[in-house]
Amino acid sequence: MSHVLIIGSGIAGLTTALRLAGRHEVTVVTKDGVGESNTAMAQGGIAGVLAADDTVEAHVADTLVAGTGLGDEAAVRVLCTEGPDRILELAAAGVDFDRDRTGEWSRGLEGAHSIPRILHAGGDATGKAIIEALTNALRAAVAAGRIRLLEHTMLLDLVTAPTGPSEATGPAGSAVPTGPAGSVVPTGPAGSPARHTSRCTGVSLLRNGVHEFLAADAVILATGGAGQLYAHTTNPEGATGDGLAAAIRAGAAVSDMEFYQFHPTALAGSGFLISEAVRGAGALLLDANGHRFMPDIDRRGELAPRDVVALAIHRRMAEQNGLPCYLDARSVPEVVTHFPSIARGLAAHGFDLAADLIPVTPAAHYFMGGINTDLDGRTNIAGLFAVGEVAYSGVHGANRLASNSLLEGAVFGARAAEAIATEFETRTGPIPEPSRASHSATAASLSLSTKLGSSSNRISREELQELAWTHLGVEREGHGLRTVLDRLGEGRPLVTDVEPAELREGFETANLAHIARYIAAQALARQESRGAHTRTDFPTSGALSTRRPESVDLMSTSSLLQEAASC
Repeated sequence: MSHVLIIGSGIAGLTTALRLAGRHEVTVVTKDGVGESNTAMAQGGIAGVLAADDTVEAHVADTLVAGTGLGDEAAVRVLCTEGPDRILELAAAGVDFDRDRTGEWSRGLEGAHSIPRILHAGGDATGKAIIEALTNALRAAVAAGRIRLLEHTMLLDLVTAPTGPSEATGPAGSAVPTGPAGSVVPTGPAGSPARHTSRCTGVSLLRNGVHEFLAADAVILATGGAGQLYAHTTNPEGATGDGLAAAIRAGAAVSDMEFYQFHPTALAGSGFLISEAVRGAGALLLDANGHRFMPDIDRRGELAPRDVVALAIHRRMAEQNGLPCYLDARSVPEVVTHFPSIARGLAAHGFDLAADLIPVTPAAHYFMGGINTDLDGRTNIAGLFAVGEVAYSGVHGANRLASNSLLEGAVFGARAAEAIATEFETRTGPIPEPSRASHSATAASLSLSTKLGSSSNRISREELQELAWTHLGVEREGHGLRTVLDRLGEGRPLVTDVEPAELREGFETANLAHIARYIAAQALARQESRGAHTRTDFPTSGALSTRRPESVDLMSTSSLLQEAASC
């Protein structure tokens, strides 16, 4: 059997792993404990057409409208058509979706959806319910010897080798259609994988403080987003863009890096998320004077798309000298019963969801951009796949529709698994064991541990987060974007300000800085405002609305060890 390596243990990674178990030798690598991911923190639900009064066409239309002209219709159609089957599979795996008094699945309404189609579990703990079901299945597969699990193991870099003439097609010589000069004809979003010039042969890892190498026939990145780039985020501490940064260093094509979604309603000062579903149930947004302001801005009011609501709150806060806006759920019937996790979380911060006005601000939430893939998760590097938030599949455009992210992970994780299962030739032999890295890589690691804190170009995590929040946040302008590029050196290796013992944090910060460069460069190139990308110096959507900025090569290919350790 081929050895397939999956990096990440959210819904996308676990879906892929479980569908490949028994068909290939599968290893799952996760930086923290299995299931510790953005998926587990998802309060909102999963969107799908499962009722007679809803249609796939309506879901497609809602998704494309939310994406403000940059969603790929073919990818969106796959998402909305295949999504219902993936939801039914989750239910069969043990996810107990909430039901109404008739025993049917309850359907909620969230921002920019034209009809209630959101399923929830545990009221506001959908992600937790999904990850528990998938993690239970994973551990059963591990116990049965069908999957190997490496927890607390960080991806450092992808290992690649040049491809031969026979690998100008897809994985393992699969018959990917070719166009002029042998280029791969994209089957997914604009900028989908082109001609393979390299093959991914494995990964380098940091495990128990040791740098190791693990060979693989196929590598699937399911490493999620990079919310920790920002000073205010709803994401967990592990969301540092490791897979995305590693793919960029390896030469993977990326798109839409300027589009980072800011969730409108995080508890001020904490980053604790208050789901859109609370507004879907009737909660209102008030300014510091108690005025309900969203109907003045958009006819959809509090249920306008996230980019609209986040920008409105951001600007209203600026008018209020930084004072937060407020979420008013006091008139929502049985609000604590319907949203128990949110109520408990707010209580821990001293707020009563049913009785208090809740101070809210936008916070970094979801990366629409990522690694270019086709509809089966293939990238422009042979043997490398990407699924979930780390991928640019084309389904979100410039702004993600609420509750489409869990759906994307399930749909495209399943598609990638099927592509790998059918395309890769079988091989014999045991699953490769991690091996110690080469002498040069070990030397680089030692170099990092001795050089951290000695460079004039060093930057701390906190400084980087404030830099990104100020200049790569809800609103941007050209001078600030150039400030980011100047501070981060555009292409210079970056040394981070950490103690030698804190190698993981140093690597993570280097990854975040690398991603920040790409966000800044592509945001600078997009001279318009669209979706989650708002330029105060280009406040309208212009001629660039359906064209993406050219890819920006900010750094020649190098390893994370080299990037972090060089002065």
